[in-house]
Amino acid sequence: MFARERSGAETPAERAERGKAVRREAPRRAVAALQVPSNRPDPVDLLEGQATTRIPELVPIRYGRMLTSPFAFYRGAALLMASDLAGGPQSGLTVQLCGDAHVSNFGVFGSAERRLVFDLNDFDETHPGPFEWDVKRLGASLEIAGRTAGFSADERRAVVVRTVGSYRESMRDFAGQTNLEVWYARAEMDELLRSLQPILKKKQLARTEKLLAKARTRDSMQALGKLTTIVDGRPSIISAPPLVVPVAELYPERQAHDIYAELESLLAGYIDTLTPDRRVLLDQFQMVDMARKVVGVGSVGTRAWIALLLGRDGDDPLFLQAKQAEASVLERFLGESVYAQHGERVVQGQRLMQASSDIFLGWQSRADDAGHAVDFYVRQLRDWKGSAEPGEMSPDGMVAYGRLCGWTLARAHARSGDRVAIASYLGGGTTFDEAIADFSVDYAEQNDRDFATVEAAVASGRIEAVREEV
Repeated sequence: MFARERSGAETPAERAERGKAVRREAPRRAVAALQVPSNRPDPVDLLEGQATTRIPELVPIRYGRMLTSPFAFYRGAALLMASDLAGGPQSGLTVQLCGDAHVSNFGVFGSAERRLVFDLNDFDETHPGPFEWDVKRLGASLEIAGRTAGFSADERRAVVVRTVGSYRESMRDFAGQTNLEVWYARAEMDELLRSLQPILKKKQLARTEKLLAKARTRDSMQALGKLTTIVDGRPSIISAPPLVVPVAELYPERQAHDIYAELESLLAGYIDTLTPDRRVLLDQFQMVDMARKVVGVGSVGTRAWIALLLGRDGDDPLFLQAKQAEASVLERFLGESVYAQHGERVVQGQRLMQASSDIFLGWQSRADDAGHAVDFYVRQLRDWKGSAEPGEMSPDGMVAYGRLCGWTLARAHARSGDRVAIASYLGGGTTFDEAIADFSVDYAEQNDRDFATVEAAVASGRIEAVREEV
C-alpha cells in the first residue's frame, strides 16, 4: 500500500503549517535547479542497462522510435530524468507518483459507467515519491512539445506556467474539500466540453469533438476488425512481424493445444486478482487467440501480449493486453516497492491515482522461455482510449490542454498525499509555477544533448536503431 503518516491526526492548520515549514528546507525557487554532476551517468549506458531484460530483437525498434524527435526521446527516457531528479532538491511531501507524467500520458478512456473521462493513463513507473517529480516531468514535456511544434520561447513559457498554475490552484481547491469530495472528483468529457464551448475557437472545438468521437470507436469490436482475419471459420490475429506475432508463429515447434492450455492457465491466475463480479463477467468469455505485440515508446522490448476472447458469439469480442511490469525506474532512487509483484504495483498505483480504472485491471506472473518469472499487469487493449497529439496543437490549445492535465495531476496527487500541506507549500503566488518553467527550459536542453548522444551512438555502431516506415 501507499504508506504515509495519517494526516487526520493533525488539524488542517497544523498540516498547513507543516507545508510552510517545508519551504525553509526546500525553497520553492530551488525547484528550478537542474543539478547535473560532472559524473552524470552516460545516457546510453542507462538505456543499455534497461535493454538487458528486454527482448533483444525488439530493442532496436525502441531506439528507432525514441530518435524520431526530441519529444519521442523524452517519452522513452523516464530513467534518465529520474536519475537527474534524484540529485536535486526534494520537498519530502510524498504522494503516489505516476512516475512518467508527460503530456502524452494523459488522455480519455471509458469509465465503468460508460462515460468518457480524462485522466492519467500510464502507470508503468508508479511509485511513492516527492510530488514535484511528476510536476517537473509534465512541465518539461510541454516545453519540449512546444519546441517540436515551433512555439516561441514566450509561448512555451506561457504553456508551462499556466499548466503548473492549474496544478497549484487545483491543489489549493482540493485542500478545502472533504476526503470524499476529492475521491469522487473526475473530469467527464461531456461536461468539460460544454464548459469549454465559450472558450475554444470553432476549429479547436471541432478538433476536440472529432477526437472524442474517434475515441468512442476505439473498442474491442474495432480492434477485431483491424487486428484479425477469419481462418477456418474463426477469427485469428493477423501476423505483422516484428510488431504483431501470433503465438503459433513464436512457438512453431509446439502443438497449438499445449500452447492454449498454458494460456488458459495464465488467464485463470489473472482472474483471481479481479473482484468476484468481474470474474463472473470474464468467465463468460473464451480465449481464441493470442499474440506478442510491440507497444509504446519506452516500453518497446518488454514482453507484451494481446489476447482475443469471444463471448456470446463472433460479435462479442474482448481484447485484453498483458504487459510486462518491471521495477519502476524510480525505485533505485526512492527505495524498493512494497509490492514484490510489479504487476500488482502498477495496478494498485493506478487504482489509487485514477478516478475510474479499467474493470478488467489485474495482474499475473508467468515463466519466460528460460524459466524465469515475469510479472504482468492486464487491462483492456482498447476501451474508448484516445489522446491529443501535442505537435498538432496551437499555443492556445496547448495552454487549455495543459491546464486540464494540471488539474488531473493535482487530483491524482490529492488522493494519496497530504493535499493541505502541499497546497500550503505551493502558496497563492506564482513562485512555484515560474520555477518549474525555468527548470523545464534547462531540462529541454539536457534532453536535446541526450538525444544527440544517443544519435551519435547509433551512428558509431555502438547501438542499433530500426527506423519504422510511417
